Amino acid sequence: MPMEHGRRQGVVAIECVAGGSRAEEWGPGSSETVQTGDVVEEILIGVGGRGGPAAHAAPFKGGRAAVQRLLHSAYKRGDTSVEVRVRRPAHAQQLVTTSGELLPSPAAGAATTTTARMQACIVPQEAAVGGGGAMMAVVGRSRQYVLRSIRDPNYAVGFVDRMESECIAIRGSRSSRVVCALSKAQLQDGYVAYPWEKKMREALPIPNSSSFLSMLVLPTALDRAASRYNSVEDTLARANAWILSSQSSGVPISFLNVQTEALLTKISGETASATVNSGSLADLPNLANASLYGFEDYHGVDIGVVKAVRVWYTAAAGEMPVEITLEAGDTKLGFAISRTEEGFIYISSVMEDDSGFLAPSTRSGLRDLYREAKRASKLLVISRVSGQKVLPWMVSTSGAIRCFDTVSLSQKLSLHRHALRPILLHLLMWEGKSADAPARPHEPRLPPQPAPYPEFAAGLVRQDSFGGGELPRQDSFAIGELRRQGSYGVELVRQDSFACTEPPPVRRGDLQGRDTAGDTSFRFHNFSLPNNWV
Repeated sequence: MPMEHGRRQGVVAIECVAGGSRAEEWGPGSSETVQTGDVVEEILIGVGGRGGPAAHAAPFKGGRAAVQRLLHSAYKRGDTSVEVRVRRPAHAQQLVTTSGELLPSPAAGAATTTTARMQACIVPQEAAVGGGGAMMAVVGRSRQYVLRSIRDPNYAVGFVDRMESECIAIRGSRSSRVVCALSKAQLQDGYVAYPWEKKMREALPIPNSSSFLSMLVLPTALDRAASRYNSVEDTLARANAWILSSQSSGVPISFLNVQTEALLTKISGETASATVNSGSLADLPNLANASLYGFEDYHGVDIGVVKAVRVWYTAAAGEMPVEITLEAGDTKLGFAISRTEEGFIYISSVMEDDSGFLAPSTRSGLRDLYREAKRASKLLVISRVSGQKVLPWMVSTSGAIRCFDTVSLSQKLSLHRHALRPILLHLLMWEGKSADAPARPHEPRLPPQPAPYPEFAAGLVRQDSFGGGELPRQDSFAIGELRRQGSYGVELVRQDSFACTEPPPVRRGDLQGRDTAGDTSFRFHNFSLPNNWV
């Protein structure tokens, strides 16, 4: 029942516990929304049920506790559909200072009241505010209930005991309520599902594989026991030298970033005594340029932290896919591969077509790309074979570069030819020859595919296909060396210059040196083809 505004009498008032997404409190429809500070006049429980709703009107003996008992009983019965009716001072006005304090205005006594109502359902308070809400005090250990709006499920209100004058003060000034709401507003965060598999297939230039390339450079060990290492500055210098040397040799890559990377390892004995200790904050200055430092864990085990350097780079103009289709009459792939000192594998030579015969390298456009790369003084670097990256990826503590072997790659490519399975290569493109450039009109044999990648120019290696005898071995980075094996033997050339080298005649029983990369040599065994491979 209505009460005079000036009486200091206790009432049950509305308290917002979860804000609505529609922000109607400050909009033109705010008079129709139940808001903080409204005085509860009547609660109808069981709206829409048989026999009509049960009405409970103010004053509520026991205040908020009595209302909670009503809601609890209704919730247990399943009568969760309710309607709450409230009244509020419509014209009470108060002034707001710059600090947000409320000052009564002379016209406050002439306030009138309006009414509002809200269709809602009864829910436990933890369900409405996410379980962690401290908007309302919990009486004892009993469950507390709030009303969730049917119109806006994000909007929920509860009940509090207040004096009438307090409700007038809360509702008196719209500006003060905006300031109050702003001070209490908190941004919410959470997790949302994301279609990673779909995005990785559709958004990436190469499905399910990143275009970020990197080289991890470990610090150089100063002794065979690997107990002492060069400084971080030395590792940075070696990483810088590697990227610059790669670019100067014709590898079409662009530098992106460099970072130090901490690698944990267990250390003991001489290594533990030689490392910089990081047991306290006072030791931090000593770690700035140290490549290895240690500390003890809770069990007294010495843990070492190795500071490596990771160089991030990318193709200068992207990666271009080239598919080499094979036919039954193909006896050669028509190109040879080699490897730079920095560990990059590249097309070192292409075969000129015999009369009336188009090699697979010609049909795929690989020969034309090679010629363009040579004109641009770039190397035609292979970045992926059948989707697998074949780029160098690590420098060991001895200084050796871990990279892929050209002999095993030649073997795999030749197996593709014998199996008549197409070969998918990705090539690094160079500036001025982007992977998105259209094919030239005077090259009708080129299939419709993006134009070449980074520029390439360098030594030439030659690979035909398989032969029946021993698999050739290749000395790492030998200049101008070539061995040719058998009728379908793999031709392998090591050449660091840009000039073509004629292969010397092969002698029976010739073996080539093994190809080393990293700390461990690549080991190859004799490989013979079945008799039905011709």
